[in-house]
Amino acid sequence: MRFPGMESIQFKPNELVSIDRPKTNSKVFAHTRWDTIPVAAATLHCAYFFGMFYLFPRVPLWVMLILGFIYAVSISWNINGISHNFIHNPYFRSPLLNRAFSIMESMTVGFSQIFYECIHLQHHKGNADRPDQKGETIDWISIYKHGHDGEAENPWKYVFLSFFRDDIGAIRRELRKRGRRELIWGNIELAAFATVLLVMFVFNWRYVIFYFLPFFYLGHCFSYLNGYYRHYGADPDKPIAWGVSSYGKIYNWLFFYNGYHAEHHFRPKVHWTKMEGFHEQVAELQKEEGVRVIEHAHMLGFLDRNLPKRGKSGFETTEAIS
Repeated sequence: MRFPGMESIQFKPNELVSIDRPKTNSKVFAHTRWDTIPVAAATLHCAYFFGMFYLFPRVPLWVMLILGFIYAVSISWNINGISHNFIHNPYFRSPLLNRAFSIMESMTVGFSQIFYECIHLQHHKGNADRPDQKGETIDWISIYKHGHDGEAENPWKYVFLSFFRDDIGAIRRELRKRGRRELIWGNIELAAFATVLLVMFVFNWRYVIFYFLPFFYLGHCFSYLNGYYRHYGADPDKPIAWGVSSYGKIYNWLFFYNGYHAEHHFRPKVHWTKMEGFHEQVAELQKEEGVRVIEHAHMLGFLDRNLPKRGKSGFETTEAIS
């Protein structure tokens, strides 16, 4: 899919990459009316979240199991597509609308959008860096943080344990640097989700304990699985190769071009509607630097036939862009 304005991206070899952000005369959207699509998708996802609670006592268990699995996958879809793009390019001109959207997202995926933004921006500071001499990483969710000998952690440990590793204290300390306002709003978002969950528990505790929480956890595991293979085999020492890309059309349409992950880490502010055009501009440089590309969606990265073996430096054994 081609979006208006892609041709405005300019790049020349050996020069700084200059990105013109989308412009619109919309009084609602900050960058482009195309952002109507992720906003509508987020609204439907929120309705789905509440719809599961309504349907739980009214439909057969096998239907609910299917709906729960879809919800789990959709958590990763939202976090890595809708919510992720909102962090880098807030959708609305109005701060009030952005705040309301942030609260809605927090309730839908079960984690404060502001806290997620803090974690994610820290991720971009470190770009999946390796531990220093003290064993610390700048990137709190680096796949190397809990690995050994400079290698990435076992993917399944990363996927199933990362949910429990968030350091709320570190997040709060980082938010305090921005001022009390953001920390307060982050706490409000957490409280909004907790309140919704408490009300659900009061009306149907079996739904929360035996149904929602297991699929909620699984959904965040899917998100970490996605994140692992967006960086496994990348080169933490080369800015243009900080991420691993996947260019499947359907995958990128569904995930709002988050498959272009090496491009995203190289220039995080590129709007999702311009990502394909940006890739075309830097493709030769990516080829020269050996940027890794996988054939599958990132969540299925473990199926890639050229997957580097652990115990070797991934960027030395990967297939460059062809």
